[in-house]
Amino acid sequence: MNNNISALRKQITKNKFDAYIIPGSDPHQSEYVADHWKGRSWISGFTGSAGNVVVTKNHAGLWTDSRYFIQAEKELKGTQMKLHKLKIPHTPEYMTWILENVKKGGTVGCDGMLFSVGQINMMKKLFVQKNIKLNYSKDLLKSSWENRPALPTNEIFEHKVKFAGKSRIKKLDTIRDKMETEGVDFHFISTLDDIAWTFNIRSSDVECNPVSIAYAIIGMKKAYLFIDKNKVPTSLKKEFLKDNILLEPYDGIIDFLKKIPASKNILVDPSTTNMKLYNSISKKQVVHGKTISTHLKAIKNKTEIKHIKNAMIKDGVALTHLYMWLEKYLTKGTVTEVELAKKLSSLRAAQGDYHGESFDAIVGYKGNGAIVHYRPEEGSCATIKKEGILLLDSGGQYEDGTTDITRTVAMGKPTKEQKRNFTSVLKGHIGLADLVFLKGTRGNQIEILARQHLWKDGLNYGHGTGHGVGFFLNVHEGPQSIGSGLTAKAATVIEEGMLTSNEPGFYKTGEYGIRIENLVLAVKDKKTNFGEFLKFESVTLFPIDKNLIEYKMLTKVEVQWLENYHKEVFSKLSPHLNKNEKAWLKKKC
Repeated sequence: MNNNISALRKQITKNKFDAYIIPGSDPHQSEYVADHWKGRSWISGFTGSAGNVVVTKNHAGLWTDSRYFIQAEKELKGTQMKLHKLKIPHTPEYMTWILENVKKGGTVGCDGMLFSVGQINMMKKLFVQKNIKLNYSKDLLKSSWENRPALPTNEIFEHKVKFAGKSRIKKLDTIRDKMETEGVDFHFISTLDDIAWTFNIRSSDVECNPVSIAYAIIGMKKAYLFIDKNKVPTSLKKEFLKDNILLEPYDGIIDFLKKIPASKNILVDPSTTNMKLYNSISKKQVVHGKTISTHLKAIKNKTEIKHIKNAMIKDGVALTHLYMWLEKYLTKGTVTEVELAKKLSSLRAAQGDYHGESFDAIVGYKGNGAIVHYRPEEGSCATIKKEGILLLDSGGQYEDGTTDITRTVAMGKPTKEQKRNFTSVLKGHIGLADLVFLKGTRGNQIEILARQHLWKDGLNYGHGTGHGVGFFLNVHEGPQSIGSGLTAKAATVIEEGMLTSNEPGFYKTGEYGIRIENLVLAVKDKKTNFGEFLKFESVTLFPIDKNLIEYKMLTKVEVQWLENYHKEVFSKLSPHLNKNEKAWLKKKC
């Protein structure tokens, strides 16, 4: 890492920059990126999904939030890279540091392909205070990163209508109807999950995210997919032609944008379009707006919902097999965190239509469970024994849905403190799961229900309570979330058909972590004189560990919710289990 920092500093000096910013994103503003764009990891060693690096002639720093503090401290150890702890998640405090440490009239550099229009404009507005110039035309990694991984070349495949519920033509027609309402001729789409959803395609260009590296432009009659043509099988090329979808080279996007007639306007999302591409469009043509498909794909259709529920059954069966295996194995010896993760992936694969994990499994035993986004590795991971607490957060990518579940299990006799804290987390989980809410309610209006019982004891957790989930797509999907603050996602209205996680937690550094996560579907509840009401349906299916519950802390309503949930788990999973497995599950429920 220190050699990489030195190589970058040579380029910083050559270009007469006072500082250079490296984000964790790609030209598509993705949270998880292909190896080719893991520049932040190359320069710092940090592998988390959120954070920014700033390098100057005499300082190298990583800014990340509380989810990654412990992980970052480990990964940065022994390097020049210093950890700067963000006080509030997603707050770009590195810019404040730049204002304080870059001289008046200095120059800050970054690659405009990796920052959205909104981000660049925000930086410009801040830097003008000290007359600091922002040069976003230079990719310094291009000349300093030796042996940089090439762009991925994985073949795409069709996500069949029997799973998707709608053909690409129907989706394009819906988008065009919205375009007509907006009065635009073209719609530029940069985000990979939106492109995959719109065209009913999937791939494996980004680990755990079944997307392909591409851009798209939708016209009123034709659509253009900018992608390496070698990645498109012949059969799919023919289908695209039938649907008036034309293939263009991935790196031809800028030239294409420049050639769109000046009389035609283009709908562009400034929060997801990188600055370099944005500048290739005439400002007279640009119409700002949200990517249309982002909201459309968040509302799961009836076919998707049917398949999601089936995927949850498969996931529950795989987890039943896993925990039975773990209990049996621990009577003979021990299991490492890595071994458990591998076993779970193999059990999910046995369920059919499986395309890998939806994220790297977080298998956190004892103190590792307190590292929110912990990833076990060979040689350094913990060995699981019949004592302490195990936190397992994992998910699968099935053609019929994306799963994400966390269970915290007592491997031995839990302490009173552990039971009390687990039950406080459970009460928060049930508070959301059992909520009936008025149509129009936003995620930041309900999150307090998940935290209130921890707050009574002066406790808290440093991550959001819920994120949107895709359908055989990204496990973190907008536009909605359940979180505090005024972020766009947390302020998004939760609508019928949205699939969101419910995952409050508690973490005691060095000792244990607790998190209980189910995916919940927003569904209709009732209509009264006061309006329409929705509620959450918990669709994840696996028992919650009763050994960690302090029942005297639960109300009758909470106990009833837990009993009803466990009855549903047993009812839906047991037909897919043998006699011994049914007996094990019945005991757990």
